[in-house]
Amino acid sequence: MKSLILAGFLSLLLPRTVVAQTFQEVGYSPEMTVFSLFAPNDAKRVTVRLYRDGQGGKAYKTVKMTRTAHEQWTATVKGDLMGQFYTFDIGKGECPGVFAKAVGVNGKRGAIIDMAETNPTGWERDQRPVMKSPADLVVYEMHHRDFSIARPDARYPGKFLALTEPWAIDHLKSLGVNAIHVLPSYDYGSVDETRLSDNKYNWGYDPVNYNVPEGGYSTDPYRPEVRIREFKQMVQALHKAGIRVILDVVYNHTYDIEHSNFQRTYPDYYYRVGSNGSGCGNETASEKPMMRQFMIESVKYWINEYHIDGLRFDLMGCHDIETMNLIRQAVDEIDPSVFIYGEGWSAGSCAYPQEKLGMKANIPQMPRIAAFSDEIRDALRGPFDDDTKCGWLGTGIRIFKSSDIMGFKESLKFGIAGAIAHPQVDMTKVNYSKAPWAIEPTQMMSYVSCHDDMCLVDRLKASIPGISEAELIRLDLLAQTAVFTSQGVPFMLSGEELLRTKQGVHNSFESPDSINHLDWSNKHRYPQVFDYYKNLIALRQHHPAFRLGNADLVRKHLEFLDAPEKTVAFRLKNYAGRDDWRNIIVILNAGKADTEVAIPEGNYTIVCCDGVINENGLGALKGSKAIVNAQSALILHD
Repeated sequence: MKSLILAGFLSLLLPRTVVAQTFQEVGYSPEMTVFSLFAPNDAKRVTVRLYRDGQGGKAYKTVKMTRTAHEQWTATVKGDLMGQFYTFDIGKGECPGVFAKAVGVNGKRGAIIDMAETNPTGWERDQRPVMKSPADLVVYEMHHRDFSIARPDARYPGKFLALTEPWAIDHLKSLGVNAIHVLPSYDYGSVDETRLSDNKYNWGYDPVNYNVPEGGYSTDPYRPEVRIREFKQMVQALHKAGIRVILDVVYNHTYDIEHSNFQRTYPDYYYRVGSNGSGCGNETASEKPMMRQFMIESVKYWINEYHIDGLRFDLMGCHDIETMNLIRQAVDEIDPSVFIYGEGWSAGSCAYPQEKLGMKANIPQMPRIAAFSDEIRDALRGPFDDDTKCGWLGTGIRIFKSSDIMGFKESLKFGIAGAIAHPQVDMTKVNYSKAPWAIEPTQMMSYVSCHDDMCLVDRLKASIPGISEAELIRLDLLAQTAVFTSQGVPFMLSGEELLRTKQGVHNSFESPDSINHLDWSNKHRYPQVFDYYKNLIALRQHHPAFRLGNADLVRKHLEFLDAPEKTVAFRLKNYAGRDDWRNIIVILNAGKADTEVAIPEGNYTIVCCDGVINENGLGALKGSKAIVNAQSALILHD
């Protein structure tokens, strides 16, 4: 009998253990289909309903499930159910179960399909782009609609397939990024897939079916196989271009509790009931055995079935450390190069001991898992809780106490070092953290903006009233120079290379396309911005000194230089990382005046100056003094 890898059928992916098999919700063969569900022992009536369509119409068959083991309910339906739809019901409302792998429109019913038929041509030859160290990654965070909805020549605006189009691949390759972090791409609840013409927008942090792609990003949400195939085509196209794909996963909460698949199959089991650490009305309980197992198997499924190369955990601080480490262990058994990072905080108090949660401060207990550094982010742009306040970038324009400027500088130095212990970083002056939290620099995500909060242009405008366009561009480029020359893993928001604006909207999670779209005309309006980003990324990629990937090497080769108040300077010395350049000096100047900085005596080649980068050289400098232009970076080497 030929077995198929089908919606809800995990037998080819999971070890043969009782715990793992509880998520084999549908086991298909042409002769019969076995339905299984993890549900309470005392459920009064558990049923499976079969439908011919993904929405509408009445069930043509209802089958009572029988408890066959502890919290395990089973039903067998004879005959060939290929192409049919199903729901489970324990008396709390119908749903497709918790591990549906294909669904009808809006994800209300599970679908029985042949997953092998969803593979694009050549899928079996698809290969993950090589990555020797996470330090080599350049992560580009994007929302599917933002990136392509306003692109004039897009054939599939706002869809998965947009990322298969030549214009999209050409832009990403030209920019030089090698990993795309896509905002939530699983089946989420805030957009009605039957009314896509309404163009309703949402980031998608409201999970419904965790293991199925979102139908709104497909060309046909009614046919279950289409969204699956098109997601795979997207991954395949990016892999061919040498670009990894990172999935944004949101296991910390669901769209709501009452209607969630978790609650409808096993009430209150999957949640820390009454707690709202997610800030979204509910909070899942990763420490419970079956929620933990669900997360592990879900992650494995996306990697195996969809060839995902990395995972970004939303509000990782809601999840327990043990679960995160077990996920890392399970992923390593598939491919150790799959990168895992997350937000090392929660959005509220969790109903679980903080010392056992995946908080940033606990990163030392989670080897090879990274977290975002809000230290470098807010040192550069200003505090997260007040858009009108600026950080180090504004010190040349707005008046600050010397102690505040020193705090910005020390926090920036902490980020440049990769959040590790470094003898020249005074942790008493670093914002948010009074102790290093990364064991290795690859455990720190270096960034100044992301989908949350304002994009960089808007934050600069909000925090520096009356800023000129010329200053805006200078400070934008200066900020990203700090990010991309740091020893952490660099991360950028899509469109920053186009001087993106969201018209000042702080939280654009459901703002229309008019706010969130990328304005592609900016690529021609501000060519110097794109060129700088492109050349900055290339500089990092060409020079291993910027991505040492090892804490001891960073401490050995990264030396901070004495610098005036509004400047930060450092040297990567003695052929760091076996670089071709002996010593690389980076000077970042937020001041409004050209500034002189003392440097080690030498004969230097200037490769970055006054908003221009050229690795072949922009000029020479001999001696022990360098002058860095106002609000810009100077990079030189000998």
